[in-house]
Amino acid sequence: LMLTMLGGIAEFERDLMLERQREGIAKAKVDGKYKGRAPTARRKAADVLRLKAEGKTADAIVQELSVSRSSVFRILRSV
Repeated sequence: LMLTMLGGIAEFERDLMLERQREGIAKAKVDGKYKGRAPTARRKAADVLRLKAEGKTADAIVQELSVSRSSVFRILRSV
């Protein structure tokens, strides 16, 4: 019974904490302070596709654009 009570209280506190976190993020977004992480490889998707159309290998694209190999393959797979 005691463990059940402690578990319930912990879950309630966790819910309160997550709610406060969401409110804080929403307020920061309104103030323009929270913009999230900028996409990195996705901005270079057009360059990846262009280089692949030119016949370059994935390794050459990685070297030229300084993106990860997995990002190159993810972009190529999405097309």
